[in-house]
Amino acid sequence: MFLEDPQERISKNAWDTNLVKANPQYLSVNWEASGGGAFAVIPLNEKGRLPEQIPLFRGHKAVVLDTDCLRIRRRKGGPPKKCEEDYSSWKQAFIWRVPEDFTLRTEEGEDPKDVGPLKQLTGHSRKVGHVLFNPAAANVLATSSGDYTVKIWDVEAGSPRLTLRHTDIVQSLSWSANGSLVVTTSRDKKLRIWDVRQEAPAHTVPGHAGAKNSRVTWMGEQDRIATTGFSKMSDRQLGLWDLRDPKEPVGGFHMLDSISGVCMPFWDEATKCLYLAGKGDGNIRYFEYERDRFEYLSEYKSGEPQRGVAFLPKRGVNMHENEVMRAFKTVNDSYIEPISFIVPRRAEVFQGDIYPPVVGTKPAMSAAEWFDGMEGLPPKIDLESIYEGEEPAEIPADSKPVSRVPSSSTMLSPSKQEPSPASSKEAPEPIKEPPQPSPAFRGPPPSIKEQTNSIANLASKYEDDKEDSSSSTEEDDSSSFEQVPKPIERQVASSSSSSSKPADSKPAAEITEAAAITRKLNSPVSPTKLAAPVSPSKPASSQQPPLASSATSPGAAAATTSDDQVTLKDIKVLLERQSLTISGQSEKIAILTAEVDRLKTTIGEKM
Repeated sequence: MFLEDPQERISKNAWDTNLVKANPQYLSVNWEASGGGAFAVIPLNEKGRLPEQIPLFRGHKAVVLDTDCLRIRRRKGGPPKKCEEDYSSWKQAFIWRVPEDFTLRTEEGEDPKDVGPLKQLTGHSRKVGHVLFNPAAANVLATSSGDYTVKIWDVEAGSPRLTLRHTDIVQSLSWSANGSLVVTTSRDKKLRIWDVRQEAPAHTVPGHAGAKNSRVTWMGEQDRIATTGFSKMSDRQLGLWDLRDPKEPVGGFHMLDSISGVCMPFWDEATKCLYLAGKGDGNIRYFEYERDRFEYLSEYKSGEPQRGVAFLPKRGVNMHENEVMRAFKTVNDSYIEPISFIVPRRAEVFQGDIYPPVVGTKPAMSAAEWFDGMEGLPPKIDLESIYEGEEPAEIPADSKPVSRVPSSSTMLSPSKQEPSPASSKEAPEPIKEPPQPSPAFRGPPPSIKEQTNSIANLASKYEDDKEDSSSSTEEDDSSSFEQVPKPIERQVASSSSSSSKPADSKPAAEITEAAAITRKLNSPVSPTKLAAPVSPSKPASSQQPPLASSATSPGAAAATTSDDQVTLKDIKVLLERQSLTISGQSEKIAILTAEVDRLKTTIGEKM
């Protein structure tokens, strides 16, 4: 934590900017200083309370509004160097180089030495508001100004080569991953996607309708753009735009909350997560991008409000602690607090699924090649080499983050379990469950008339069940138990086969019982048609024990018949009660429906 300096503090200028920028070695902060504009560069390894006086980067005649960091590069046989670019309200932008072994600490008795600019960029007619280096080309810089223009600079030559003209003040801008396109938001509430080298917008569409500032960020190597802004009712919104069809945001604007502070978006290409930090509140919420939707994950909450936020590039996080992102927030304009976003894992090996290859320190092309029309993604580095403490291993630029996911042990385990029967049975369940709540969330609720009709259908269903039960009861009165004496008549008619007739009586009784059961399931069918096709062998296997007992003990059969009749009577009474209850509820619902229709008519007449 960087504690406050009693003499000088973080800038209090009201211009809409992030105030801080970070790379793996340094943190730049707009500074509140006398004698012209200045900003401070703080080495990340120097923590704690700052000295009373620190060396500042001075050169502007007015307050510094924004800074940006150029990626670190190594010269052959030389130490790493870094360029700082910042702008002020004095129509100019300056380039600084951080000295080697730069530190905020000085020897006792020595005064801190301020650092002067390396180069001056002059070309805007009003104050410069934003600066942003090209992510793919070396020494190509974009600056926006109050003169309604965005200029593209060749930093080595010190001159502007291209100009993007707007109709109002530019509020934010962002480069595409290959550095060929720029997206801007402006005060005229328009979202513009520029073909930079043609100096013309490829798309100009309406953005957020609110009067407050909006922000934009390009979502890495994807053809998607994320914006934050306000609605006409001053609600904070989040928008997702498809570059192929940006007429309107995908799925419309998503309302976040009603806080008045501008929301600053930050995109993490490795984990496909979007971080939103609001000015004036202490929370940082993050979303996962999947299937053209932002799925809310969680939120960092703090009671300390923030006015400026910066995120560290992926190559600077602590991979041994499973840190996926690190943010720096200004607190009360007096100190800067680091915030780590850590995946809770106990693994002691490199986690390839959360640390895919990322953009390294080498550009894809020079400034001259870019202005000549060359395009390409910068080479990437394998984070596993940094994890092992080695030099960053460079890999081709077309290496996608998803290429490392299948090699992860956590991703391989579900694919190994797919052939097992248990997983094949359980697999359809997660697929069937998510669609169940979606109609309730997206579709309108059922009307009262539809509910009334459904209840009426339910009541008629119970009436049908009542009729079926009554018909079944009548059939049970003439069940197979009453037809048991038929074999006795056969025994009287033929005395010679008296020993075999009782054995033949069982199949006849079983056939009659099967016909009775079938009539209960399907009453419209006549019993004569059912008795003919039924095979005696199949019913005998399932119904033989109860029929055998009934044939041997007629008294037990009579008792069972009486019990069945009592049970059926109870069921009939219960069904009648339920039918009366449902009929009463239907009448009440009809009354309520009429009352609601009357109220709607009354309200419509008043309006």
